[in-house]
Amino acid sequence: MRPNKGDYPEYAQKYIDLIQGEDIIWILNKTSKEMTDVINSFPKSKGDYSYSEGKWTVKQVIGHLSDTDRIFSYRALAIARGETQPLPSFNQDSYVENGFFDSKTLSEISYEYRLIRESNLLLYRSFDKSVYNNRGIAAGTEVTVLGIMFMVAGHQKHHINILKEKYFN
Repeated sequence: MRPNKGDYPEYAQKYIDLIQGEDIIWILNKTSKEMTDVINSFPKSKGDYSYSEGKWTVKQVIGHLSDTDRIFSYRALAIARGETQPLPSFNQDSYVENGFFDSKTLSEISYEYRLIRESNLLLYRSFDKSVYNNRGIAAGTEVTVLGIMFMVAGHQKHHINILKEKYFN
C-alpha cells in the first residue's frame, strides 16, 4: 500500500516519487542497507568533506539523517498511538549546526545512524497495519503514519542520491 496525496505534505512529493513499490517495511530495509553501504564506502578522511562552500559535510549529512529519522519516527509513533496534539516542526539547519557532528568521528556518526535506523525499523515493524492510516498534524500539516514512513524512505533515498552524485570524486 502506498500513501495518497494528502497523507503527507506537498514538499514531500519529491521524496515519495523516489520510492518504488508498496511494501514499506521492505523498502525501509532496502534503503537502510543502501545508505549503510554508501556510508561505509567513505574513507574516514572524507568525513569533513563538503562538495561546495556552505554545503554540509559528509558527517553533517549523516547526522541530519539521524536527526530526521528520530523526529519522523517520533511523529509516526505518536500518531500511531492516537496522539491528537499537533507535533512541532524543526529547522534542519539549526539541528545540524547544533549537532556538532564535525567534532565526532565518521565511525561514531555512522554507528549512531545504524543504531537509530535499526531501532526505527523495529518500531515500524511493530505497527499493526491498521494504524497506517491514522492521521495527525506534524509541522502544521496533516499526515498519516504510512505517509511518514514513505517520507523517511524517500528522504533517505534523496540523500543517498546526493551523496553518490556530489560527494564521491
